[in-house]
Amino acid sequence: MSAAKKSVAKKSATRKAVVKKTAASKSAKKAAATKLPFAPGIPVRPFVDPDAVAEPTTSTTAPTLADVQRAYAAPKKQSQSNVLGDPTQNLQTFTLNDLALFTKEQAYSTNASKDVHLFYVGRDDVHDILKYIVSRVTVSLYMNMFGFDDDELNNIIMQKALNPSVTMLITLDKSQAGGVHEKALIEADQKYNLAAFNTHFAIGESATHQISHTKGFVADGRVAAEGSTNWSTSGEGTFVVQGLAGGPGYKAQNNTQSVITDPDTIVRFQTELIAEHMTIVSVAKGGGPATTSLPLAETMTPATAAIHNKLVKATTPSRMKAAKKKAAK
Repeated sequence: MSAAKKSVAKKSATRKAVVKKTAASKSAKKAAATKLPFAPGIPVRPFVDPDAVAEPTTSTTAPTLADVQRAYAAPKKQSQSNVLGDPTQNLQTFTLNDLALFTKEQAYSTNASKDVHLFYVGRDDVHDILKYIVSRVTVSLYMNMFGFDDDELNNIIMQKALNPSVTMLITLDKSQAGGVHEKALIEADQKYNLAAFNTHFAIGESATHQISHTKGFVADGRVAAEGSTNWSTSGEGTFVVQGLAGGPGYKAQNNTQSVITDPDTIVRFQTELIAEHMTIVSVAKGGGPATTSLPLAETMTPATAAIHNKLVKATTPSRMKAAKKKAAK
Protein backbone atom coordinates (compact mmCIF):
# COMPACT_ATOMS: atom_id res chain seq x y z
CA MET A 1 0.00 0.00 0.00
CA SER A 2 1.33 3.45 -0.93
CA ALA A 3 2.02 6.11 1.71
CA ALA A 4 -0.90 8.21 0.38
CA LYS A 5 -3.32 5.30 0.69
CA LYS A 6 -2.06 4.52 4.19
CA SER A 7 -2.63 8.15 5.17
CA VAL A 8 -6.19 8.08 3.82
CA ALA A 9 -6.92 4.78 5.58
CA LYS A 10 -5.55 6.16 8.86
CA LYS A 11 -7.73 9.30 8.61
CA SER A 12 -10.76 7.16 7.81
CA ALA A 13 -10.13 4.95 10.86
CA THR A 14 -9.71 8.03 13.05
CA ARG A 15 -13.03 9.48 11.78
CA LYS A 16 -14.80 6.17 12.48
CA ALA A 17 -13.38 6.07 16.01
CA VAL A 18 -14.57 9.65 16.67
CA VAL A 19 -18.05 8.85 15.33
CA LYS A 20 -18.22 5.68 17.48
CA LYS A 21 -17.11 7.57 20.60
CA THR A 22 -19.65 10.35 19.94
CA ALA A 23 -22.45 7.79 19.44
CA ALA A 24 -21.52 6.05 22.71
CA SER A 25 -21.52 9.38 24.53
CA LYS A 26 -24.96 10.26 23.14
CA SER A 27 -26.26 6.81 24.14
CA ALA A 28 -24.99 7.27 27.70
CA LYS A 29 -26.62 10.72 27.97
CA LYS A 30 -29.90 9.36 26.58
CA ALA A 31 -29.88 6.49 29.11
CA ALA A 32 -29.28 8.93 31.96
CA ALA A 33 -32.20 11.13 30.85
CA THR A 34 -34.59 8.25 30.18
CA LYS A 35 -37.60 8.14 32.49
CA LEU A 36 -38.45 4.61 33.57
CA PRO A 37 -41.41 3.45 35.69
CA PHE A 38 -39.00 2.12 38.34
CA ALA A 39 -36.08 3.55 40.29
CA PRO A 40 -33.78 2.44 43.12
CA GLY A 41 -35.11 2.95 46.64
CA ILE A 42 -31.79 2.21 48.35
CA PRO A 43 -28.23 3.40 47.50
CA VAL A 44 -26.01 1.00 45.53
CA ARG A 45 -23.59 -1.42 47.14
CA PRO A 46 -20.57 0.31 48.73
CA PHE A 47 -18.03 -1.72 46.74
CA VAL A 48 -17.23 -2.41 43.10
CA ASP A 49 -16.04 -5.46 41.22
CA PRO A 50 -15.49 -4.59 37.54
CA ASP A 51 -14.81 -8.24 36.63
CA ALA A 52 -18.05 -9.56 38.14
CA VAL A 53 -20.00 -9.96 34.91
CA ALA A 54 -19.51 -10.33 31.17
CA GLU A 55 -18.72 -7.61 28.67
CA PRO A 56 -21.76 -5.67 27.34
CA THR A 57 -23.49 -6.79 24.18
CA THR A 58 -25.73 -4.76 21.91
CA SER A 59 -29.50 -5.15 21.78
CA THR A 60 -31.56 -5.29 18.60
CA THR A 61 -34.97 -5.52 20.26
CA ALA A 62 -37.84 -3.65 18.66
CA PRO A 63 -40.04 -2.53 21.59
CA THR A 64 -40.05 1.14 22.54
CA LEU A 65 -39.61 2.87 25.89
CA ALA A 66 -43.35 3.49 25.87
CA ASP A 67 -43.81 -0.31 25.91
CA VAL A 68 -41.49 -0.56 28.90
CA GLN A 69 -43.40 2.22 30.69
CA ARG A 70 -46.67 0.40 30.12
CA ALA A 71 -45.54 -3.10 31.10
CA TYR A 72 -43.60 -2.12 34.21
CA ALA A 73 -45.90 0.49 35.71
CA ALA A 74 -47.08 -0.12 39.25
CA PRO A 75 -50.71 -1.32 39.39
CA LYS A 76 -53.30 1.42 39.99
CA LYS A 77 -54.60 -0.61 42.89
CA GLN A 78 -52.13 -2.92 44.62
CA SER A 79 -53.68 -6.31 45.38
CA GLN A 80 -53.73 -7.68 48.91
CA SER A 81 -51.27 -10.47 48.10
CA ASN A 82 -48.71 -7.95 46.79
CA VAL A 83 -46.91 -6.48 49.84
CA LEU A 84 -44.31 -4.51 47.88
CA GLY A 85 -43.29 -1.48 49.94
CA ASP A 86 -44.05 -3.07 53.33
CA PRO A 87 -40.67 -3.74 55.04
CA THR A 88 -42.29 -5.89 57.76
CA GLN A 89 -43.26 -8.62 55.27
CA ASN A 90 -40.81 -11.44 54.45
CA LEU A 91 -40.51 -15.22 53.95
CA GLN A 92 -38.66 -16.05 57.16
CA THR A 93 -41.70 -17.68 58.78
CA PHE A 94 -43.32 -18.87 55.53
CA THR A 95 -45.22 -22.17 55.48
CA LEU A 96 -47.39 -23.69 52.77
CA ASN A 97 -50.43 -22.98 54.95
CA ASP A 98 -49.97 -19.29 54.07
CA LEU A 99 -51.20 -20.10 50.55
CA ALA A 100 -54.28 -22.13 51.50
CA LEU A 101 -56.57 -19.08 51.12
CA PHE A 102 -55.71 -18.97 47.39
CA THR A 103 -57.11 -22.46 46.72
CA LYS A 104 -60.68 -23.04 45.61
CA GLU A 105 -61.48 -24.66 48.96
CA GLN A 106 -59.45 -22.06 50.91
CA ALA A 107 -58.10 -24.96 52.98
CA TYR A 108 -55.89 -28.04 52.59
CA SER A 109 -56.70 -31.65 53.35
CA THR A 110 -55.80 -32.83 56.85
CA ASN A 111 -53.16 -35.17 55.39
CA ALA A 112 -51.64 -32.61 52.96
CA SER A 113 -47.84 -32.51 52.73
CA LYS A 114 -46.01 -29.76 54.61
CA ASP A 115 -43.15 -29.82 52.04
CA VAL A 116 -44.93 -29.41 48.69
CA HIS A 117 -48.34 -28.39 47.38
CA LEU A 118 -49.59 -28.54 43.81
CA PHE A 119 -51.88 -25.74 42.59
CA TYR A 120 -53.98 -25.74 39.41
CA VAL A 121 -54.46 -22.81 37.03
CA GLY A 122 -58.19 -22.32 36.41
CA ARG A 123 -59.05 -23.75 39.82
CA ASP A 124 -56.67 -22.01 42.25
CA ASP A 125 -55.54 -18.38 42.25
CA VAL A 126 -52.01 -18.99 40.95
CA HIS A 127 -51.48 -15.31 40.05
CA ASP A 128 -51.87 -14.23 43.69
CA ILE A 129 -49.79 -17.18 44.91
CA LEU A 130 -46.84 -16.00 42.81
CA LYS A 131 -47.29 -12.37 43.94
CA TYR A 132 -47.54 -13.45 47.58
CA ILE A 133 -44.15 -15.17 47.44
CA VAL A 134 -42.16 -12.87 45.13
CA SER A 135 -43.26 -9.60 46.77
CA ARG A 136 -41.96 -10.90 50.14
CA VAL A 137 -38.41 -11.61 48.89
CA THR A 138 -35.78 -9.86 51.04
CA VAL A 139 -32.61 -11.93 50.56
CA SER A 140 -32.31 -13.56 47.13
CA LEU A 141 -34.21 -14.61 44.03
CA TYR A 142 -32.84 -17.11 41.52
CA MET A 143 -35.22 -17.37 38.57
CA ASN A 144 -35.44 -18.93 35.12
CA MET A 145 -38.72 -18.14 33.37
CA PHE A 146 -39.60 -19.25 29.83
CA GLY A 147 -42.67 -17.02 29.44
CA PHE A 148 -42.28 -13.65 31.17
CA ASP A 149 -45.29 -11.45 30.45
CA ASP A 150 -47.11 -10.50 33.66
CA ASP A 151 -47.33 -6.75 34.28
CA GLU A 152 -47.74 -6.79 38.07
CA LEU A 153 -45.08 -9.47 38.60
CA ASN A 154 -42.80 -7.51 36.23
CA ASN A 155 -43.09 -4.45 38.44
CA ILE A 156 -42.36 -6.45 41.61
CA ILE A 157 -39.31 -8.08 39.99
CA MET A 158 -37.88 -4.73 38.87
CA GLN A 159 -38.29 -3.21 42.34
CA LYS A 160 -36.42 -6.19 43.80
CA ALA A 161 -33.78 -5.93 41.07
CA LEU A 162 -33.01 -2.37 42.17
CA ASN A 163 -32.63 -3.31 45.84
CA PRO A 164 -28.92 -4.00 46.56
CA SER A 165 -29.76 -6.12 49.61
CA VAL A 166 -31.50 -8.66 47.34
CA THR A 167 -29.19 -10.85 45.23
CA MET A 168 -30.87 -11.74 41.95
CA LEU A 169 -30.08 -13.97 38.98
CA ILE A 170 -32.67 -13.61 36.21
CA THR A 171 -32.52 -16.05 33.29
CA LEU A 172 -34.83 -15.71 30.27
CA ASP A 173 -35.23 -17.74 27.09
CA LYS A 174 -33.93 -16.10 23.92
CA SER A 175 -36.88 -17.15 21.76
CA GLN A 176 -39.41 -15.71 24.23
CA ALA A 177 -37.50 -12.72 25.59
CA GLY A 178 -36.95 -10.67 22.45
CA GLY A 179 -39.58 -8.16 23.49
CA VAL A 180 -40.49 -5.52 26.01
CA HIS A 181 -39.15 -7.32 29.09
CA GLU A 182 -35.69 -7.84 27.64
CA LYS A 183 -35.71 -4.16 26.69
CA ALA A 184 -36.75 -3.18 30.21
CA LEU A 185 -33.76 -5.04 31.67
CA ILE A 186 -31.38 -3.51 29.13
CA GLU A 187 -32.75 0.02 29.65
CA ALA A 188 -32.49 -0.40 33.44
CA ASP A 189 -28.95 -1.74 33.04
CA GLN A 190 -27.92 1.29 30.96
CA LYS A 191 -29.55 3.75 33.34
CA TYR A 192 -28.70 2.29 36.74
CA ASN A 193 -26.17 -0.53 36.07
CA LEU A 194 -28.08 -3.46 37.57
CA ALA A 195 -24.87 -5.25 38.63
CA ALA A 196 -24.26 -2.40 41.08
CA PHE A 197 -27.54 -3.41 42.72
CA ASN A 198 -26.48 -7.07 42.94
CA THR A 199 -28.71 -8.11 40.02
CA HIS A 200 -27.46 -10.08 37.03
CA PHE A 201 -29.54 -11.20 34.05
CA ALA A 202 -28.89 -13.46 31.10
CA ILE A 203 -30.97 -14.14 28.00
CA GLY A 204 -30.11 -17.11 25.82
CA GLU A 205 -30.42 -20.86 25.26
CA SER A 206 -29.56 -24.18 26.87
CA ALA A 207 -26.02 -25.61 26.69
CA THR A 208 -26.98 -27.49 23.50
CA HIS A 209 -28.66 -24.44 21.89
CA GLN A 210 -32.22 -25.55 22.65
CA ILE A 211 -34.87 -23.41 24.36
CA SER A 212 -34.47 -22.64 28.05
CA HIS A 213 -37.79 -24.12 29.13
CA THR A 214 -37.44 -23.96 32.93
CA LYS A 215 -40.31 -22.18 34.68
CA GLY A 216 -39.44 -21.62 38.28
CA PHE A 217 -37.57 -19.81 41.03
CA VAL A 218 -36.11 -20.10 44.52
CA ALA A 219 -36.96 -17.23 46.87
CA ASP A 220 -34.73 -16.40 49.86
CA GLY A 221 -33.42 -19.98 49.86
CA ARG A 222 -36.63 -20.99 51.66
CA VAL A 223 -39.34 -21.37 49.02
CA ALA A 224 -39.18 -22.91 45.55
CA ALA A 225 -41.80 -22.71 42.81
CA GLU A 226 -41.80 -24.84 39.67
CA GLY A 227 -44.34 -26.09 37.16
CA SER A 228 -45.77 -25.63 33.68
CA THR A 229 -47.03 -22.10 34.41
CA ASN A 230 -45.66 -19.23 32.33
CA TRP A 231 -45.96 -15.72 33.76
CA SER A 232 -48.81 -14.47 31.59
CA THR A 233 -52.52 -13.70 31.82
CA SER A 234 -53.71 -17.02 30.39
CA GLY A 235 -50.74 -18.95 31.80
CA GLU A 236 -51.76 -18.06 35.37
CA GLY A 237 -55.51 -17.61 34.81
CA THR A 238 -55.06 -14.07 36.14
CA PHE A 239 -58.66 -12.85 36.51
CA VAL A 240 -60.14 -14.19 39.72
CA VAL A 241 -63.34 -12.81 41.23
CA GLN A 242 -64.17 -13.39 44.93
CA GLY A 243 -61.86 -16.39 45.14
CA LEU A 244 -63.40 -18.14 42.13
CA ALA A 245 -61.95 -18.43 38.64
CA GLY A 246 -63.81 -16.14 36.27
CA GLY A 247 -64.60 -12.56 35.37
CA PRO A 248 -64.58 -10.45 32.17
CA GLY A 249 -61.90 -11.59 29.72
CA TYR A 250 -60.95 -14.60 31.85
CA LYS A 251 -58.64 -17.11 30.13
CA ALA A 252 -56.79 -20.01 31.68
CA GLN A 253 -54.45 -22.59 30.17
CA ASN A 254 -54.15 -26.09 31.64
CA ASN A 255 -51.16 -25.49 33.90
CA THR A 256 -49.82 -26.59 37.26
CA GLN A 257 -47.78 -24.65 39.83
CA SER A 258 -46.00 -26.43 42.66
CA VAL A 259 -44.63 -24.60 45.71
CA ILE A 260 -41.93 -26.42 47.68
CA THR A 261 -40.36 -25.93 51.11
CA ASP A 262 -38.35 -29.16 51.25
CA PRO A 263 -34.73 -28.04 52.00
CA ASP A 264 -33.05 -30.71 49.82
CA THR A 265 -35.18 -29.90 46.76
CA ILE A 266 -34.59 -26.17 47.27
CA VAL A 267 -30.80 -26.56 47.39
CA ARG A 268 -30.74 -28.78 44.31
CA PHE A 269 -33.10 -26.54 42.33
CA GLN A 270 -31.22 -23.37 43.26
CA THR A 271 -27.97 -25.01 42.13
CA GLU A 272 -29.56 -25.92 38.81
CA LEU A 273 -30.88 -22.37 38.30
CA ILE A 274 -27.39 -20.95 38.92
CA ALA A 275 -25.87 -23.50 36.51
CA GLU A 276 -28.37 -22.61 33.75
CA HIS A 277 -27.65 -18.91 34.25
CA MET A 278 -23.87 -19.38 34.16
CA THR A 279 -24.12 -21.49 30.98
CA ILE A 280 -25.71 -18.56 29.16
CA VAL A 281 -23.19 -16.08 30.61
CA SER A 282 -20.35 -18.38 29.49
CA VAL A 283 -21.75 -18.59 25.95
CA ALA A 284 -22.04 -14.79 25.86
CA LYS A 285 -18.38 -14.36 26.82
CA GLY A 286 -17.44 -16.58 23.90
CA GLY A 287 -19.48 -14.47 21.48
CA GLY A 288 -22.45 -16.82 21.41
CA PRO A 289 -26.16 -15.94 21.10
CA ALA A 290 -26.93 -14.43 24.49
CA THR A 291 -27.44 -11.04 26.10
CA THR A 292 -26.07 -10.29 29.56
CA SER A 293 -25.86 -7.33 31.86
CA LEU A 294 -23.27 -4.58 31.58
CA PRO A 295 -20.04 -4.94 33.57
CA LEU A 296 -20.11 -3.30 36.99
CA ALA A 297 -18.92 0.27 36.49
CA GLU A 298 -16.31 1.69 38.85
CA THR A 299 -18.27 4.96 38.94
CA MET A 300 -22.03 5.37 39.24
CA THR A 301 -24.15 6.23 36.23
CA PRO A 302 -25.52 9.82 36.37
CA ALA A 303 -29.04 8.56 37.15
CA THR A 304 -27.83 6.27 39.94
CA ALA A 305 -25.57 8.97 41.40
CA ALA A 306 -28.46 11.47 41.59
CA ILE A 307 -30.73 8.98 43.37
CA HIS A 308 -27.86 7.79 45.60
CA ASN A 309 -27.06 11.35 46.76
CA LYS A 310 -30.73 12.12 47.39
CA LEU A 311 -31.19 8.97 49.49
CA VAL A 312 -27.99 9.50 51.47
CA LYS A 313 -28.97 13.12 52.15
CA ALA A 314 -32.41 12.04 53.34
CA THR A 315 -30.92 9.56 55.84
CA THR A 316 -28.44 11.95 57.54
CA PRO A 317 -28.96 12.19 61.34
CA SER A 318 -30.13 15.84 61.19
CA ARG A 319 -32.67 15.08 58.46
CA MET A 320 -33.98 12.02 60.30
CA LYS A 321 -34.25 14.00 63.55
CA ALA A 322 -36.22 16.74 61.77
CA ALA A 323 -38.49 14.14 60.18
CA LYS A 324 -39.18 12.55 63.60
CA LYS A 325 -40.01 15.97 65.08
CA LYS A 326 -42.38 16.68 62.22
CA ALA A 327 -44.06 13.26 62.63
CA ALA A 328 -44.43 13.82 66.39
CA LYS A 329 -46.37 17.06 65.79
